[in-house]
Amino acid sequence: MLDILLFITTFVGYTDMKKPGKSTGGKRATVGSNRNSNTPKKTFFTKKSELKGWRKPKTSSTEDPAKEDDKFRFKKPGTRGKSISLFKERNRQLPKPKKNKNSAEQDLNDGNNIRLNRYLSNAGVASRREADRLINAGLVTVNGKVVTELGSRVKPGDVVKFNGEKLSVEQKIYIVLNKPKDTITTSDDPEGRKTVMDLFEGKIDERIFPVGRLDRNTTGVLLLTNDGELAQRLTHPKYNIKKVYKATLDKNFKGTDMYNLLNNGIELEDGLIKPDAIAMPDPKNKNVVGVEIHSGRNRIIHRMFEAMGYNVDKLDRALFGNIDRLKLKRGEHRNLTEKELKELKRLVNLH
Repeated sequence: MLDILLFITTFVGYTDMKKPGKSTGGKRATVGSNRNSNTPKKTFFTKKSELKGWRKPKTSSTEDPAKEDDKFRFKKPGTRGKSISLFKERNRQLPKPKKNKNSAEQDLNDGNNIRLNRYLSNAGVASRREADRLINAGLVTVNGKVVTELGSRVKPGDVVKFNGEKLSVEQKIYIVLNKPKDTITTSDDPEGRKTVMDLFEGKIDERIFPVGRLDRNTTGVLLLTNDGELAQRLTHPKYNIKKVYKATLDKNFKGTDMYNLLNNGIELEDGLIKPDAIAMPDPKNKNVVGVEIHSGRNRIIHRMFEAMGYNVDKLDRALFGNIDRLKLKRGEHRNLTEKELKELKRLVNLH
């Protein structure tokens, strides 16, 4: 009986708040109000860091229903139950940007020496951290000599090669891809499987690489760039970049499981994981769950649900930082707007 009460009360709180034109009157939805139970007396679901549910744009009767999946948006409740778009974190205190640094190209033009890993990063080979691994593996030469010492520097006029290919610092490019299924998130696959880079063959001249990873059959937002510094920061745990996923489970998600996961988290083999927010888009489709999370641990969404007895049949990333994939069909990409790029850099203390 307690499970049923928690389930019903949880959905009543979310459903009431997302009905058009209905106000919560400044009250916050609660669950666990049964004083005789062992559950907390009140647990609020209207914190700014928690999701309220989904908002689907109105569609015409002639529009293809299959495209609705690409149009959903999260919304989350804010102060006094007011709806605040998830994509506009108005109350977040962003770090102050650091002073502007010259680009590697500008430093070289000014006659300055720069670190070799920075050169590789600006040439679009990899992030600085990954560049150190490439240097250590003996894959980089400077003026015909293999360099394996970390911290090595290059000066104007030096010829730097990676895997025998001459490098040069190039103009930065920033792309968002709506990743399709059955593609590997890597620049090259030894087994010959299709990679995300195959989608750009013959379309761009710059050397780009994926920011982070998505599993082979996970779809949705994936950033690609040749800006190694930005890529490194976006994937560094220090900056807690927000990700929002839509998970389709093999069975209905219980209200009690949602309650426990949101409030207590769940212990995995590599430590506790507790989502920032959970939402269910439609009471009629109780196997579809929205998850907001900051962790970048490997297959974290899959492992989290599997630990509770669920399998994830489909997983789609709807948001990475401030970047969404709306208006992009599977496999399509676009350049980030100037406004999007500026906000993305602010999230990691760049500009």
